[in-house]
Amino acid sequence: MFAVIKTGGKQYRVVAEDMLKIDKVAGERGQVVEFPEVLVVGGDNPLIGSPTVAGALVAAEVVEQGRGPKVIAFKKRRRKNSRRKRGHRQEFTLVRITEILTDGKQAAKEPPPRPARKPKPAAETEAAGEPAGDAEE
Repeated sequence: MFAVIKTGGKQYRVVAEDMLKIDKVAGERGQVVEFPEVLVVGGDNPLIGSPTVAGALVAAEVVEQGRGPKVIAFKKRRRKNSRRKRGHRQEFTLVRITEILTDGKQAAKEPPPRPARKPKPAAETEAAGEPAGDAEE
């Protein structure tokens, strides 16, 4: 199932577990944010909104709040001894889409637990050329 959401004046096609970098939204790391402006919900029976799908909601977990790379806006008017230099860093929010809900369902207030990574077995690390124990002798 996928959905098309609108946030920050842009539209994004999202699927559950997608990582998405969007314009800054309020929220701390680990907090669940909701996107109520769902334009399309696709899947077995697609729903197309006019303009939005009634009762649809996309929930996401805030992974990171950050700032993008610096962009320099430099303007120069030749032979006029006039120039202007301004820098700008766009703020963004990195979110992980947790669920796409329809029929007026509410999102969970806490994100679902992520499965833990399984450590590599010792046999694989030894075969890769790494010593099993401390080899500082």
